[in-house]
Amino acid sequence: MKQITVMEKYPVFTLRVEKSETDYQSIDEIFTYLKVQVDLHSVATYIGEFDHYAHTSSLEVGEIADDIKAAKNFICCFGKALPKPEVMAVRPRAIGVAELEDAFVLSFLEAPNPDANKAMEQWVKGIMK
Repeated sequence: MKQITVMEKYPVFTLRVEKSETDYQSIDEIFTYLKVQVDLHSVATYIGEFDHYAHTSSLEVGEIADDIKAAKNFICCFGKALPKPEVMAVRPRAIGVAELEDAFVLSFLEAPNPDANKAMEQWVKGIMK
């Protein structure tokens, strides 16, 4: 897992997992695993998923890189306190999963909550054999 800066301002954790390095064969299988992880977590709650590939491909102006075969966001929340209204701007969390021909690329934006980052990093690494 590595941390990169996307578009010169977004701190993102990312992991490329070759299909030979995992038993998961689809994004849906990865999402089933992630849902179990959320259910086991003491604070996290599952919200849903967003099929970014379907949305973007349906747009007349939509553009998708040729190597991306599928892309969905797994959406959950780790919020255990709501100290002020502005905190909502950094919630909920999303783990992006893109399927390439021979790999999955998982990524998430760094959260202000270190415990959320730790959990998401463990979950993402957990798809590897």
